Amino acid sequence: MDQTPIADMKFETALAELESLVHSMEDGKLELEESIAAYRRGMALMKHCQAQLADAEQQIRMLENGEMKAVDRDSLEAQ
Repeated sequence: MDQTPIADMKFETALAELESLVHSMEDGKLELEESIAAYRRGMALMKHCQAQLADAEQQIRMLENGEMKAVDRDSLEAQ
């Protein structure tokens, strides 16, 4: 199992590892201790991905009337 520090991972890398861990766990080929370790790392990867998505969401801006403004989440959700 890759033990790259999660904090150093880009979103795509972390998501790919998370998907790989989930697949390994779903196959049922991991022993109990490996499953527990995979679950712990998977949770950490998931939290890392969620944080990166939240950061990206905050950086999204709309160009309106030549000005940059923050995205209105309510109007996006209504679309």
